[in-house]
Amino acid sequence: MTEYPQHVLGVIPARGGSKGIPRKNVRTVAGEPLLGHVVREALRSRLLTRVVVSTDDREIADVAERYGAEVVWRPDELGADTATSESALLHALEALREAEGYEPDLLVFLQCTSPLTLAEDIDGTIEVLLETGADTSLAVSDFHYFLWRGPHDDATGVNHDKFVRPRRQDREPQYLEAGAVVVARTPGFLVHQHRFYGRSAIYEIPLERCLEIDEPSDLLLAEARLAARGRTGDALPDRPAALVLDFDGVLTDNRVVVSDDGHEGVMCHRGDGLGLERLRSLGLPMTVLSTEANPVVARRCEKLALPYRQGLADKAEALAAWIVEHGLDAREVVYVGNDINDLSCLQMVGGPVVVADAMDEVKGAARLVLEAPGGHGAVRELCDLIYAKLADR
Repeated sequence: MTEYPQHVLGVIPARGGSKGIPRKNVRTVAGEPLLGHVVREALRSRLLTRVVVSTDDREIADVAERYGAEVVWRPDELGADTATSESALLHALEALREAEGYEPDLLVFLQCTSPLTLAEDIDGTIEVLLETGADTSLAVSDFHYFLWRGPHDDATGVNHDKFVRPRRQDREPQYLEAGAVVVARTPGFLVHQHRFYGRSAIYEIPLERCLEIDEPSDLLLAEARLAARGRTGDALPDRPAALVLDFDGVLTDNRVVVSDDGHEGVMCHRGDGLGLERLRSLGLPMTVLSTEANPVVARRCEKLALPYRQGLADKAEALAAWIVEHGLDAREVVYVGNDINDLSCLQMVGGPVVVADAMDEVKGAARLVLEAPGGHGAVRELCDLIYAKLADR
């Protein structure tokens, strides 16, 4: 059985200066800052015990803290173009050691320019190091292309003999460094001061997640891939541990019907009930959190046999208390919302989900955007995705 270390530190270097794409690390990609994508996945990791962002920039620090990471301020000279990633990593380790006496067992270098990185990529790269006993490990993707080098008028093959064209299945496997995750045993890294000292193990991730933002065109590609991810259950935690729902705009279509005597009614989807019942049969904890005080919330939740809390002034506070009360890991909780008062809840959990007609500001905080609007089968759609993940276990 693999023995996991007690202290595993994730460090995300993010300097303020960037010539290729100005302010690259805080550029909006799929509705949120580039840095935010990586911080969220780092906090979803099962094996990282701490996540810090090393920066020299106030805006980057604000983004890091808003998404839940700690900040280590680096000196100006480490924010220059000539500064290496290793120098930022070494500084972060030194700063934490001097301030707290903190020395992690493993150092995990995460690139904020790799927004397609998932928590499972981080955990997988850590695990392959532990399982193989290697000194360092890195995330890679399968590479089967022929490389050439110049001059233009007399090019030659780099990874092949141009006179020999073997089939892909006949070639020796080659791998492309993803640039997303690198893991090193801290004592060795401090001695060698290089990310790839000693024996290196590799963890293979799908090629579609292998992307570094270096050119403006990379931003467009990241947007497209993140949008495609947001339409599948792959965006949910590997094993969802609970489901928390907003009410208006999620279980309803966000409209209200008012009778002449002042009573209010809402429009819901019948299919939601069966979806929720299937999850209940698997023992999944569920609840509804709503700011709405109208009795219609209670009546609908009672009909669906859903625990609920309504008339909440602060849904995030209620969600945090509910997670603690049920002994859950927030990284395995799924929350579905639709409006700006759901934003803090979405940022708190590892499975942030919104309905198709959610506010644009909120979609940027979601890992999964459902195809159905609120009150039109969105909850049933989500229930089916969660059920498929849990029933296969």
